[in-house]
Amino acid sequence: MLRTPSGGAGSGTAARDSGLMSIGTVLNTLRDEFPEVTISKIRFLEAEGLIEPQRTPSGYRKFSAGDVERLGHVLRMQRDHYLPLKVIREYLDAMERGEAAPLPLVGRQRTAEDGPEPPERPTVARIGKAELLAAADVDEADLKDWESYGLVAPLEDGAYDAEAVTVAELIAELGRFGIEPRHLRVMKAAADREAGLVDQVVAPLKRHRNPQTRALAEARTKELAALTTKLHAALVKTALGVRLP
Repeated sequence: MLRTPSGGAGSGTAARDSGLMSIGTVLNTLRDEFPEVTISKIRFLEAEGLIEPQRTPSGYRKFSAGDVERLGHVLRMQRDHYLPLKVIREYLDAMERGEAAPLPLVGRQRTAEDGPEPPERPTVARIGKAELLAAADVDEADLKDWESYGLVAPLEDGAYDAEAVTVAELIAELGRFGIEPRHLRVMKAAADREAGLVDQVVAPLKRHRNPQTRALAEARTKELAALTTKLHAALVKTALGVRLP
């Protein structure tokens, strides 16, 4: 496995998955560590020769775990070491050839004189409509239908939250079993109620003037979201009387 001195685990989940992934799945895998990454950015890095995903006969990109791991290294070296893409490509290629290449010291490096890292701002990863349609492999008529039932909704500026890619892919997959968007309104309503419950719990922390407390609110929101998602899945399995991996 390729490793760099900068460490990190942005692509650990993907690296454990031996299957090929769509560009939308790759985006969601990376965005926890790199919230500002976009599909356009991934395509740009491909054009610059940093990654070489496979292509389906219809032209869609399919990424391996190694591709996602390499993407994580590229984004991390840009963020932490301010390295240009040419230098990053040469360094990673040397590492993959088994050469003991030292981490290049090019560009401005963060030092102790810079002071502590600035606190991260909560950032919503966004994608445009065209990117969403391409990533989920659906057409505009499908998206319009899903929007009419409130399953997918654009943000105020017309873009979409990157999670919309996952939602769109799952809606399309359920459609192959004859489950139509109108049938999914009950699931959307349940999700909204669960989100409302989480918001109610963390609301006092969000309103706090202390930045550290507001950061705690974000962490608490993620923790509660994970727990409610697991509970929802367990309740569905119990109701159906099935055991899933």
